[in-house]
Amino acid sequence: MKALVIYESMYGNTHLVAEAIGAGLRTTGEAVVVSVHKADAGLVESADLLVVGGPTHVHGMSRASTREAAVTAAEQSDSGLTVDPEAQGSGVREWLESLDKLGAPAAAFDTRVDVSAVLSGRASKGIAKALRQHGCSLITDPESFLVTKETHLEPHEEAHARRWGAELAALVRAASKAH
Repeated sequence: MKALVIYESMYGNTHLVAEAIGAGLRTTGEAVVVSVHKADAGLVESADLLVVGGPTHVHGMSRASTREAAVTAAEQSDSGLTVDPEAQGSGVREWLESLDKLGAPAAAFDTRVDVSAVLSGRASKGIAKALRQHGCSLITDPESFLVTKETHLEPHEEAHARRWGAELAALVRAASKAH
């Protein structure tokens, strides 16, 4: 199995989660982790599983305006935030809009503030919907990984992401044995 984990990250949290998911997937196969900017058609077409994630901004997937606001927030002298080197340019929303039909098994994830999803929203729900619209079959429900209100990854979330990646690998393996 070859998995492709595609992420968008502003402050590095979603990037860390994507890398941990990739590590979990590698327990039983190959996993490539790339920023949304490097997710070209060749990589996507060669994957047996697509895992796509991004940060939750204003109750859903980021937009150009929310990405600009995140960069502006990080530029404040007292923010304590650092913009991820891969944060420039378009995001998962625009990447998904540019896709043709896919048909691959897929999973969606997000990072969001550690409050009720009713209050924060979940980018993974929109990502999952877009993946389905492009012909992907979701192998599990969308997953959220939590950050603090200061936008730092909660301490247990990298381990959570590794476990989830291993669970995804097991789901794909079980599905392939069933066929």
